Amino acid sequence: MASLTGIKIIDFTHVQAGPTCTQQLAWLGADVIKVEPPGKGDITRSQLRDRPEVDSLYFTMLNHNKRSLTLDVKTIKGKEIFSELIKNSDVLVENFADGVLERLGFGWDIIHAINPRLVLASIKGFPPGPHQDVKLFENIAQCVGGSASTTGHMHEPPMTTSAQIGDIGTGMQLALGIVSALFQRHTTGQGQHVIASMQDTVMNFLRIKLRDQLRIDAGVALKEYAAAASDQSIDTVPRTGNAHRSFQPGKVVKCKGWQTDPNSYIYVQIINSIWPTICKIIGKEHWILDPSFAEGEPRYSRAQEIFDAIESWSVQHDKFEAWQELKQNKIPSGPVMSWRDISNAQWLKDSQSIVTVSHPVRGDHITVGNPVRMSEGTVDISRAPLLGEHCSEILLELGYQPREIELLKMDGVI
Repeated sequence: MASLTGIKIIDFTHVQAGPTCTQQLAWLGADVIKVEPPGKGDITRSQLRDRPEVDSLYFTMLNHNKRSLTLDVKTIKGKEIFSELIKNSDVLVENFADGVLERLGFGWDIIHAINPRLVLASIKGFPPGPHQDVKLFENIAQCVGGSASTTGHMHEPPMTTSAQIGDIGTGMQLALGIVSALFQRHTTGQGQHVIASMQDTVMNFLRIKLRDQLRIDAGVALKEYAAAASDQSIDTVPRTGNAHRSFQPGKVVKCKGWQTDPNSYIYVQIINSIWPTICKIIGKEHWILDPSFAEGEPRYSRAQEIFDAIESWSVQHDKFEAWQELKQNKIPSGPVMSWRDISNAQWLKDSQSIVTVSHPVRGDHITVGNPVRMSEGTVDISRAPLLGEHCSEILLELGYQPREIELLKMDGVI
C-alpha cells in the first residue's frame, strides 16, 4: 500500500507551483481530484502546445496520477458540489491570488466549518505582510528571494536560473507542510491552514548566502570568493559564476567539441583526499607536495592555475569519457548534461528517473519520474487526465444520481 493511500485531495490549483505539489502527493498514493473550469480547464492545457488540439506537455508533465472534475464553482449548484467535495476530502490545495477563495465563498473559516478535519494548503507569492496580495512569477521570485543577486558573473547583470526554484520548490515545500499537517491531525483531530510563499522558498534555498552576508557584516574577508577577496569594498554577497564557493574549489571546464557543442563541459571539484590523484591524471605530479598548493587558502588562491591545467587535460576527451576516468578515481565531477543527453540516457530510464507514459490522444511519451523513492508502496506513474474525464465517476462517489449528473452537464455546471 502506498504511503498516502486513503487520502483524498482537492487540487484547486493551476499552472505550475500548485500542480507540482499535488502531483507529488499523487505519486505518493493520494487520490487527487483536479477541479478545473468547464470547457477550458487549467490554462496550461493549451499553453506551449507542440500539437494542435492535444493537451500540452506543460500540462501533462505536471498532472500525472490525477482525476479531472470540471466544475463551475461560481454557480449555486457548483458551490453545493464543491462543499460536498470538501466534506469528503482531507486536503484542499489552492494557489489563487489573495482573496479569491473568500470571494468564491470558501474562505478558511467557511472551509473549516464544513470540514474541521480538512487541511487547507495555499501557495502565495509573498509571505503575510504588506506584499501578500502581490502576484509573483518564477523569475521575480528569484529576484526578491536573493537568488538572482548571487547568480551570474561579477560586473555583469544578475541572472535567474532556469531551474524553477520558485514554482517547483514552493510546491515541494508545501507538500511537506501538508503531510506534516495530516500527521498532526492524528493528535489534534483538526485540520489547519498551511501556507508556503515563493519568496520564503527561494530565501530558504539560499540560506548559505545569508551566512556569507553576516560574515561580511562582521568584517570577514570572504577569501573563498575571488571577487570579494580582491575588492574589500564589496558589502554584499557577490556573484561568482560557476566557481564553487569554498576551499574545495570547483569549476566547469571545457571538453572535446566545446567549439561547436555548447554543453561539452564537465564540472570538476577538488577535495583534499583526491589531490594526489588529480595531479597524476593531469600530469602535475610535482604539485602533490608543493606547499604553495596545500589545501585550504593556498590552493584556493591558485585555483585558476589548477583549473587551467585540468582543462588542458579535459579538452582532449569527450565529456562522458572524461567523467568515466574521473569517477573511476573518485574525483567529484559530472558532465553538463543537456536535455537531449538526459532524455536519451538509458541509466535514467532504468532507474525510472525518466519514464514512459501512454496517453489516449498524445500516445506514448517520456516524462520525469518521482524524485522520492520508497522501499514500500511504490506508485506507478500514470498519464494526466483529459479535461473532465472523471466527472461522472467522482459525482457518483459523492452520492449524485446519473440523472442529476446529466442535468448538471446540461446546465454547464460540470
